[in-house]
Amino acid sequence: MAHGYEGGRLDLPFVGIATFGKRPYVQDWSRIEADAAILGAPLDMGTQFRAGARFGPRGVREASTLFSFGHAGAYDHEDDVTYLGPEVRIVDIGDADIVHTDTEKSHDNIETGVRAILKAGALPVVIGGDHSVNIPCIRAFEGQGPIHILQIDAHLDFVDVRHGVRHGHGNPMRRAAEQEHVTGLTQLGIRNVSSTAKEGYEAARAMGADILSVRQVRKLGAEAVLARIPKGARLYLTIDIDGFCPSIAPGTGTPSHGGFLYYEVLEILQGAARNHEIVGIDLVEVAPDYDPTGSTSILAAQLLLNLLGFVFHARSQRG
Repeated sequence: MAHGYEGGRLDLPFVGIATFGKRPYVQDWSRIEADAAILGAPLDMGTQFRAGARFGPRGVREASTLFSFGHAGAYDHEDDVTYLGPEVRIVDIGDADIVHTDTEKSHDNIETGVRAILKAGALPVVIGGDHSVNIPCIRAFEGQGPIHILQIDAHLDFVDVRHGVRHGHGNPMRRAAEQEHVTGLTQLGIRNVSSTAKEGYEAARAMGADILSVRQVRKLGAEAVLARIPKGARLYLTIDIDGFCPSIAPGTGTPSHGGFLYYEVLEILQGAARNHEIVGIDLVEVAPDYDPTGSTSILAAQLLLNLLGFVFHARSQRG
């Protein structure tokens, strides 16, 4: 197969503008022509502890260039599949405009971006930012349900209201569960000391949540976990990087030891893409400044690229 090496420029990863995977940049959101569109949501005003996730989109984009050597797709010898070939059109539409100290306006701007992607018939892939950016992402699916949310996270994020705050990074799954177009949640990786009280867990289960810790997921295995997701559900995937063990993902504001390792999550996501229609993705809470090695950003970029490969390969197999 032909690849970029034959195009006259080597165009190494560290050369050029760092769009996601060095994919084309589309500035006009009314002219998105793609199968998937990347939107940055560089907002971290919802954080309760360490800020810095506003630099997540930039960090993940830069890390993603590591995987942009110009090959016509990515061949996986274990699966014997070439993923993300030239038939899969991915574009980067830049960032939603963030208005400093104005979470609500910033959320509105994120929602506008996701709605533009959905209107174009593309898969929205949002890079945060703190987990509050999931709130406008899920709002954007109003009228396009039903959807089921699969969450990878250390924290339940099911706080209702705390000191008047409804749209911080501890609230998104509660806000999602309230939406008519959300039919349920599968929450994986929830563990240890949490920002959510017992009443929050009880409320989550009463509103349709299936909650599993890392140890419970490991005991069940990927296939048994996937079997708990309602058959035929259209899935929205929200991935908090702190769902991973901080030994491999230290670059986040609220690290929690005992998290997932890479292949544990990858196998669940691959199974989810194989069994379900994936309608949206966000990956949040990467805060590059806490990881001078850059490994957290690389993990996020690698996970997203593999996930996109799984999604579009599964679509092609379904015909």
